[in-house]
Amino acid sequence: MPTTTEAHPFAQDWIAAWNSHDLDRILAHYAPSVTLTSPAAAKLLNDPSGTVTGDAALRDYFQRGLDALPNLHFELLEVLAGLSSVVLLFNNQRGTHTAEYMELDSAGKIIRVVANYSG
Repeated sequence: MPTTTEAHPFAQDWIAAWNSHDLDRILAHYAPSVTLTSPAAAKLLNDPSGTVTGDAALRDYFQRGLDALPNLHFELLEVLAGLSSVVLLFNNQRGTHTAEYMELDSAGKIIRVVANYSG
């Protein structure tokens, strides 16, 4: 996904999936071997590494997050494109910013995520 033009539809679909709260639709963006690192994962899973590895563990983490935040909603603010990565900047339901760095495989599936939060 080397251009911003190609990254925007991916980002919009990713945001729409999260806003739908449809777990299968969300997970369709991720590769089976995905690794996610996030302060939210550290807190929700009580794991200081904040790392979730593999699609089964990611499903469990995302389901726990959706259950804990029934009003979860994202608003896309910015899409940055790299050679094989994107960074999505968005507001969440609390009005704080999140930036997620996502590395993509050749099929456009997310293989690594690093999440960063403003507050």
